[in-house]
Amino acid sequence: MDTPLTTIAVVGLGTMGTGIAEVLARAGREVVGIDISEAAARQAVASLEASTARSVARERITEQERRDILARFRTFSDLQAAADAELVIEVVPETYEIKQQVFRELDAVVSPTAILATGTNALSVTRLAAESQRPECVLGLHFFNPAPAMKLVEVVSSVLTAPPAVESVTRLARELGKEPVAVGDRPGFVADGLLFGYLNQAAAMYEANYASREDIDAAMKLGCGLPMGPLALLDLIGIDTARTVLEAMYAASRDRLHAPAPVLGQLSEAGLTGRKAGRGFYTYDTPGGQTVVPDALTPAASAGAVTGRPVTSVGVAGSGTMASGIAEVFAKAGYAVVLAARSQEKADTAKARIAKSLERSVSKGRLTEEARDETLARITPAGSLDSFADVDLAVEAVAEDLEVKRQLFQTLDKVCKPGAVLATTTSSLPVVAVARVTSRPEDVIGMHFFNPAPAMKLVEVVRTVLTADDVHATVREVCVKVRKHPVDCGDRAGFIVNALLFPYLNNAIKMVEEHYATLDDIDAAMKLGGGYPMGPFELLDVVGLDVSLAIEKVLHAEFRDPGLAPAPLLEHLVAAGCLGRKTGRGFREYARR
Repeated sequence: MDTPLTTIAVVGLGTMGTGIAEVLARAGREVVGIDISEAAARQAVASLEASTARSVARERITEQERRDILARFRTFSDLQAAADAELVIEVVPETYEIKQQVFRELDAVVSPTAILATGTNALSVTRLAAESQRPECVLGLHFFNPAPAMKLVEVVSSVLTAPPAVESVTRLARELGKEPVAVGDRPGFVADGLLFGYLNQAAAMYEANYASREDIDAAMKLGCGLPMGPLALLDLIGIDTARTVLEAMYAASRDRLHAPAPVLGQLSEAGLTGRKAGRGFYTYDTPGGQTVVPDALTPAASAGAVTGRPVTSVGVAGSGTMASGIAEVFAKAGYAVVLAARSQEKADTAKARIAKSLERSVSKGRLTEEARDETLARITPAGSLDSFADVDLAVEAVAEDLEVKRQLFQTLDKVCKPGAVLATTTSSLPVVAVARVTSRPEDVIGMHFFNPAPAMKLVEVVRTVLTADDVHATVREVCVKVRKHPVDCGDRAGFIVNALLFPYLNNAIKMVEEHYATLDDIDAAMKLGGGYPMGPFELLDVVGLDVSLAIEKVLHAEFRDPGLAPAPLLEHLVAAGCLGRKTGRGFREYARR
């Protein structure tokens, strides 16, 4: 099985099969493309011709190299054409019946040493291998779409797969310029296994009318740096495809987080499968189009909306990084800011931190010295909340402790003038719990900034059942003035971002607990296969394992879903004092500074 894999057959010339064929042909392999549809075969050739023509125009390859690539790609309509292939990659429709039929026919055609690879991302590789006459030669080779651009390839072994077959395709993947990740056989493997659970929860969040599709997508893009929001991504993948993957995951895990949200079934059965149908969660200009067009669910223009209260001065309570960042944001936008801490010394230190931040902006050419000085002049440090007597908006950014916040809001209730808006930056605690300790719960709202506040564009605006309409309008208007993007959500644990992010992180930890994949492979899979700016374990160590555990406990307590129970490994690391970068050790070890 130590063959060089120079002749490779690709069965199924849809979008993925065509992409894989292009990657192979560009890398010097003889590619046999097979599809029962002559139209699909012609389209695959046309796609390769167009792609290579663009490469010539951009001077990435020569005209001779283009001709060589095209000559290496031949198409056929019969599996007999795969007879001389050392490797066959099938990417036919995602059903056992079709794939098993292909494997049975290939058994009778290819040589005994040929490797058979399935491109499935949802079906059991073991089940497919067991039906073959050569189970030791069957494995999974999961490329990501678009195959020419995406670096990740998941190499999937079943309990029947022979190690030399795995070694051969892993070596091939590297020669193709890809990053192979070794995984075991379970639905979704690593990248889709984590991704589709997250997408499913986003669909359920939308279905519950907790937040609009636009706000859910904006929150995850701006709050996590993701290239696409989850609902837009579901439309791109295909809602029917996502439902199929989730059904397979749920059949294996029986985890309610993988049970497809009913809205996925409803949209699929209605033929609203996403971009390819011209409509899914969003509506597109044409079937297969990329341009979103307004529909009945598109938010109406704000004409006639409630007007907010006037805000010229802002009080920020706290002395940590978040409080300093929020004060900087408001001061830069022209607001007079009172920065109050437990002592004058702490308040002065917080202002000094802002001065350093502004100085860095000046040194990088992002801010003029004049603007720096004007911003600093707008910030008044104070050692008591009594200084909030005249502010129009009070924002607390103190410790994430409900009792601490309640005491602070009791003080704000006594100190702040009538009509002042009182906002909490909590990321996980119930906003109504702090509102109820005041005599004016209608004036209280959540205003969840993300760290670092000067850089992050997102603010989750959290209404309680008691929040007044003009208070909500005030905070949205202020967000726009300080150049942040507000998204609306209700008062429940995790709001949008943390409610979707932390179950995903928790599931990644469970993969490691089960010895399914390594930290490095999981991080690589999510960065290369999902376009995430950081892998889950990199992110956990940055956020802090203690912070992550606290949020996961809140989510579990609120939703009572067993699948949200914090992974024991996370609890053990926190108990051991391994909290991430801040302690020098979390899931990984870091050099002490």
